[in-house]
Amino acid sequence: MNTTTSTQSQPGLLIPVIALSLFAVASGYLMSLIPLMLSQYGIEAKYASWLASAFYAGLLVGAGLIEPFVARLGHKNAFVLFLILLAATIIILPSMPIEWVWMTARFIAGIAVAGVFVVVESWLLIGDAESRPKRLGLYMGALYGGSSLGQLGIGFIGIEGLLPYYMIIGLIMMAIACLLFGKGAQPQVQHHNVLNLKQILKLNKASIMGCVVSGLLLGAVYGLMPLELKHRNISTTQIGSLMALIVLGGMAVQPLVSYLSKHLGKTLLMALFCILGVFAIGLTTLSDNTAVLATALVLLGMAAFALYPIAISLGCDTLDESYIVSATQVMLFSYSIGSVCGPVLANTLMNTAEGLMSYLFAILLATAIYMLLASMRQHRPMVAGE
Repeated sequence: MNTTTSTQSQPGLLIPVIALSLFAVASGYLMSLIPLMLSQYGIEAKYASWLASAFYAGLLVGAGLIEPFVARLGHKNAFVLFLILLAATIIILPSMPIEWVWMTARFIAGIAVAGVFVVVESWLLIGDAESRPKRLGLYMGALYGGSSLGQLGIGFIGIEGLLPYYMIIGLIMMAIACLLFGKGAQPQVQHHNVLNLKQILKLNKASIMGCVVSGLLLGAVYGLMPLELKHRNISTTQIGSLMALIVLGGMAVQPLVSYLSKHLGKTLLMALFCILGVFAIGLTTLSDNTAVLATALVLLGMAAFALYPIAISLGCDTLDESYIVSATQVMLFSYSIGSVCGPVLANTLMNTAEGLMSYLFAILLATAIYMLLASMRQHRPMVAGE
C-alpha cells in the first residue's frame, strides 16, 4: 500500500487550477521559444529535437518518481517544490548556453513537469466517478488554454534577449504565490492500491496505444513544429499565433470529446480523430495559403490533443477508484515514451519535402487503422465455441 489522496469539494479545486493555468502559460511560451532561440546562443538547430527528447525523457523518469514526494509533502508543497525546480532549470539556460548543459536542464525540467502533472491529476481526478469527466475537462481546459496563451508570447514578447525569461519566471513565481497564499483545502491522505505488472499488462491495449501515440504526436509538434513553420518562411509573429491555434484546437475539442464519449466507443472515437488529423495534414499539402494552413493546424490540434484524455478515460473505465492514480501514472509513463521517441523520429524527416508533416501523417494514418481494427474486434459477434 502507498498513500495518496481523495478529492475535496469543488471550492478546493480553484487553487490548483489557477496555478496550473499560470504554469501552462509559462510552459507553452517556453516550449516554442527554445527551438527558435538556439541560433542566438550559438547552438545548432539540430539540437532542437534532442532538447525536446531530453525533456520528455525527464517526463518519463519523473512519472515513476513523484508519488513519494506527494505523500510526504502534501499536494501544495509538492506542487511548489516542482515549480521551483522548473524555474531553476530555466534560469540556467541563458547563463550557460552549452549543449550538454541545456540537455541536462531540460531533462530535469521534464522531471519537474511530470511532478506537476501527477500532483494536479491526483488532486483533480480522484473522487466521484460521475463528476470525473467534468474535472478532467477542467484540467485539460486549464492546461491547453494556458499553453495556447503562452504560444502568443512568441509574437507579443519575442524571442530576443532576457525579457522572455523574465516573463516565464514571473509567471511561475505567480503560480507559486497562488499555492502558498491562496485559500483552499488540499486532498486528505488515504490508502490506495498500486497496479502490479500483471494488472498493467491487462489494461486496455488501445488506451495504452492512445497514450503512446499522443506522445509521439505532441512531442514532435511542441519540439519541431516551430522549426517546420520557420522552414515554410512563416514570420516569427505568425509562428506564435499558429502554434497557439494548434493548442486552441486541442482546448476547443475537449467538450466535444466528453459529448462523443457518451455516444461512441472510445476506441472508435480515437480512430475518427486520427482520420481528422490525416485530413488536416492533407490540407497542408494542397495549398500554401496561410488561412488554409491555420485551419489545418486547428484541426491537427483537435486530433492530437483529443487522444490522451480519451485514452485515460478508456483505461480507467473498468478500474476500481483505488487504482486510478496508479493507472494515471502508467498512462503518463506511456505518453512519455512516445514523447521521447517522437522528436527524434520526426527529425529524420525534417529535411524531406514535406518535413514534419510526413511524419505526423504516417503516425496518424497507422493509428487510425489500428484503432479501427481494434474497435471492430471489440464489437464482433461471438460465435459458437468461442
